[in-house]
Amino acid sequence: MIILPVLKNQIMDESIKYPGQELKLFEKAINWKKYFSQLLQPCIHGTVLECGAGIGATTKMLNNGTYHEWILLEPDKEMANLLRNKISRNELPANCKVIEGTISSFENKSVFDTILYIDVLEHIENDNEEIERAAFCLNNGGHLIILSPAFPSLYSKFDNAIGHYRRYTKKKLRSLLPASLKQRSLRYLDSSGFFLSFTNRIFLKQKYPTEKQVHFWDKLLIPVSKISDKIFNYSFGRSILGIWQKISNDVK
Repeated sequence: MIILPVLKNQIMDESIKYPGQELKLFEKAINWKKYFSQLLQPCIHGTVLECGAGIGATTKMLNNGTYHEWILLEPDKEMANLLRNKISRNELPANCKVIEGTISSFENKSVFDTILYIDVLEHIENDNEEIERAAFCLNNGGHLIILSPAFPSLYSKFDNAIGHYRRYTKKKLRSLLPASLKQRSLRYLDSSGFFLSFTNRIFLKQKYPTEKQVHFWDKLLIPVSKISDKIFNYSFGRSILGIWQKISNDVK
């Protein structure tokens, strides 16, 4: 049985419309999803909130059906309905529940053990307020996990086309986190993809990558990144992954 926190409005007064063309494009980037999933999976537990669940591609990879409950928070009405249909068709685990809205919908504090922002935070204009609300909703000992595009110097026509407000550095992400959250891990990922993004930023200047380009990156470059990231000690990459844990006020 899904236990939900109290909501201000389960259905938002004004539904947010998200273009989302890239979601289908990257849905089959299985090697990439497996790569980052292996790094963050150990910190996912209990009651999970996945912010900006989109079309459920990340949910499929991360949710094995054993978690207490998995809330799919999605502000786009069409995508929220798509997620509900996937649950009803058993394409997503039975522990999933869809809520159409944003983190501001939740009134109760300390209701989640894990909160996920997988390629989502960069779409939110006021990211500082967003993270403050997320920290408020975490149980003590719970984890906040953020995966986002890295390095403002790589910001491209593609970022602009899909509604990215920014790309992140370690310094920028750290500046968003309140004192109640203790950093467990912060690293850059996909060093090979960094050079691919740089090439597009300087030379190709494409608004969208092609399916062949995505396939090339996922099948050939991600396996290389898994090795090169370790060699370079996760010091640069196309993406940034941060994991923080909420610490009780009683803990000094």
